[in-house]
Amino acid sequence: MIFRNTKLAGVVQIEMELHRDERGLFARSRCEREFRDNGLDAKVVQCNTSFNERGGTLEPVAQTQTRG
Repeated sequence: MIFRNTKLAGVVQIEMELHRDERGLFARSRCEREFRDNGLDAKVVQCNTSFNERGGTLEPVAQTQTRG
């Protein structure tokens, strides 16, 4: 993610940093750590964006399971 200060006090422009390959692209649109590192408060842990050029392309899915 790319954080840029603006002329307006307290306003930060945030751009997604696109990572592309032959399948399409991936970009992080929210990340608690990166927001915090840039002095911003973010309650959302992480949010991502992806796009695939070809239909039928599957992206890996990460899943966290709670053991109990």
